[in-house]
Amino acid sequence: MYAVFRTGGKQYRATTGDVLKVEKIDAEQGASIELDQVLMVGEGEDVQIGSPYLEGGKVTATVVEHGRGEKIRIIKFKRRKNYRRQMGHRQYYTAIEITGMVAGSGAKPAKKKAVKPEPEAKPKKQAKPAPVATKFLAEPQGQPDDLKKISGVGPVLEGKLNELGIFHYSQIAEFTPEQITQVDDALSFKGRIERDNWLEQAAKLAADSSQEEE
Repeated sequence: MYAVFRTGGKQYRATTGDVLKVEKIDAEQGASIELDQVLMVGEGEDVQIGSPYLEGGKVTATVVEHGRGEKIRIIKFKRRKNYRRQMGHRQYYTAIEITGMVAGSGAKPAKKKAVKPEPEAKPKKQAKPAPVATKFLAEPQGQPDDLKKISGVGPVLEGKLNELGIFHYSQIAEFTPEQITQVDDALSFKGRIERDNWLEQAAKLAADSSQEEE
């Protein structure tokens, strides 16, 4: 069990047997004293709280010794003003040993915090599988076209188009709206095919390629 009490304008937390240094108390060494400004007594769920002090509550203690704390040095200095002041201070204290504590009759039990029930975890929505583009061709029909001639298509993108089964200009030129959507979703183009006029470019490249073959 512990108690929180006030003396000398300060609050202290202590249990029976503790030795505390408090502000100087006018009492002889070895004398028994009573501290009646008790704010709290108890432990765990049996804590009693005052408002602000417990009626009839007290902490008994024995004066162990009187003394002075470590010196605090205070220096005041102003540059180029020929001003320098130095002083020291040692605060008086009384060491007391806690011998007992009484809650008192006017004690009020501490309010227990209401425990809020944890909200039920909502089932996670399963991510929808990304649509996969139609496999146009298992392998190129003859020599594959150089798709890098289409604006915006580099070696990496050409390889991805080949993985989807797209090898020839004629395939791109004949894209249906559904196939455009499928390729957009599979390669995260976000409308790039229509924006860069891939169908027109592919149709022109296919026509040029056929003329060269003739």
